[in-house]
Amino acid sequence: MKSAKVILGANRCLQNKLVPLYSCRAASTAGKDAVRQSDSFTLNLFRGQLQPAQVFPYPEVLSADQKQVLQELVPPVERFFSEVNDPARNDQDASIEPETLNGLWDLGAFGLQVPCELGGLGLSNTQYARLVEVVGAHDLGVGITLGAHQSIGFKGILLFGTPEQKQKYLTRVTNREYAAFCLTEPASGSDAGSIKTRAVLSPCGTKYILNGSKIWISNGGTAEIMTVFAQTPVEKDGQTVDKVTAFIVERAFGGVSSGPPENKMGIKCSNTAEVYYEDVPVPIENVLGGVGNGFKVAMNILNNGRFGMAAALAGTQRAAIRQAAEHAAARTQFKRKLMDFTAIRDKLAHMCMLQYVTESLAYMVSGNMDAGCSDYHLEAAISKVFASDAAWLVVDEAIQILGGMGYMKATGLERVLRDLRIFRIFEGTNDILRLFVALTGIQFAGSSLKELQRAFKNPAAHLSLIFTEGARRAQRAVGLAPRADIGSLVAPELRGAAGELAAAVDQFGQAVEGTLVKYGKGVVEEQQVLNLLAAATIDIYTSAVVLSRASRAARLALPTAQEELQLASAWAREALGRVGPALAAARGEHDAHRRALSELGLRIATRGGQLSLNPLNL
Repeated sequence: MKSAKVILGANRCLQNKLVPLYSCRAASTAGKDAVRQSDSFTLNLFRGQLQPAQVFPYPEVLSADQKQVLQELVPPVERFFSEVNDPARNDQDASIEPETLNGLWDLGAFGLQVPCELGGLGLSNTQYARLVEVVGAHDLGVGITLGAHQSIGFKGILLFGTPEQKQKYLTRVTNREYAAFCLTEPASGSDAGSIKTRAVLSPCGTKYILNGSKIWISNGGTAEIMTVFAQTPVEKDGQTVDKVTAFIVERAFGGVSSGPPENKMGIKCSNTAEVYYEDVPVPIENVLGGVGNGFKVAMNILNNGRFGMAAALAGTQRAAIRQAAEHAAARTQFKRKLMDFTAIRDKLAHMCMLQYVTESLAYMVSGNMDAGCSDYHLEAAISKVFASDAAWLVVDEAIQILGGMGYMKATGLERVLRDLRIFRIFEGTNDILRLFVALTGIQFAGSSLKELQRAFKNPAAHLSLIFTEGARRAQRAVGLAPRADIGSLVAPELRGAAGELAAAVDQFGQAVEGTLVKYGKGVVEEQQVLNLLAAATIDIYTSAVVLSRASRAARLALPTAQEELQLASAWAREALGRVGPALAAARGEHDAHRRALSELGLRIATRGGQLSLNPLNL
């Protein structure tokens, strides 16, 4: 009798309160009335379901030939960055030395994923990640020059280009012509859909006339070939509306100019400049991905390249940890080595934990992509957010361990810290990406709840669905619902953590459902709640990833298996321990506190700064 009341209460609540959800353009659906299905771990997490397909086992995607290619490529790239590239000089001169650029072109570093027949090396995503990791360990400024060129600059041609476009342009971007991705404008940053640059079809119908400007464009002053996004008039339902279209633009078309290089906090050697377009004639055959599809093109380019940032920053962290560990082992204070102090040991252990998670994420996402998975966008976003936050903490702690020496330019860590700061901002700020993760996941969860809502409109025809879903919710409400068992998928030493992971997934699903019922489509305005859900998402997903990787190490009896098991267990304990409090806050247990903070922030903005006076009132 008690269960029946719970069923009826849950059904009535869903029927009366569920409203249409915020529509996230980045997530596709299978049809108006269809419930979207996916193998994505993160998407299913929002339904309270533990979907192991894309996490367990840890990806093994390289063939013997691909491994051999890496064995041949990695050593010379390592030697090049150790012996030829000078990161301190690049930073001081705010430019990359010509010898370094020529050497990178000779190595094929500017065309890592371009097919061999078009002049590139034809590497997979996982192979690309390994080489990017090497670059990230040595010089992030050079890494941005390389990444702006291929990870986003001409990536749209790789993903969406016609055979003719690929043949014409990929052969050039692998032969000393730089590429750039031109999206951001003075009044359009995170809100990419609000760009003002326009392209209008000429009267002859053979070309578009492009006018506008872009700011903060990496390689903007050097690029000969650019992926440019502009508003174009499109006929829709008998009306003319503006929609974003992507274009391949050559500087040689005429009307393209650049401003001086920006004076930046970090990544100084990478060229960053404004780019101006004045009556630029762009042939219609240079439309990329179809007229009006520019937003889709832009988002796919960014989603496709984010794992590369995690790979690069895994290398950055590894290098910083090595420097800190060597100093801790050599430096004597109070007649003891620094490594003998438990506070230093704790720092080093936590730094290694963060690096392990970052690296695990990078190769998990690249492996999923190489395996042909289509739903990896939330995981890629998580890898970028986590990696950029973790790298900042790791390098900051490395400086702390080195003390005054770490603050000096000679150690190089102050340059690395300056270089790192941009990673939490560009290619999707971490703040926006957290909202992207939460809102996309909520939309995915909401599609199944909307199906139940529709069922109530004709209950006689959908009794099975209504009672199945009602029973499931009732069992979960009273703690009787069975939880996913992934104990068999992890090493024996990690089965306890796997149980905690399953419990967290179930708890998370309940919190998301409660959020949907409480806020409906108004959830888009509840950024504090969304950030709490995103934080829990990241903690749960990263825990699953490291449990998978460490279990692989144990299964293969790798020399580092014991250390990996310790790192994974420690991270899962720490991360999963944060999930409960985050979800409690998301459910509204601290609503008054959140509202007070929000109101305080509004007053600070409207009054132009700190609200309190100096204690001396002077």
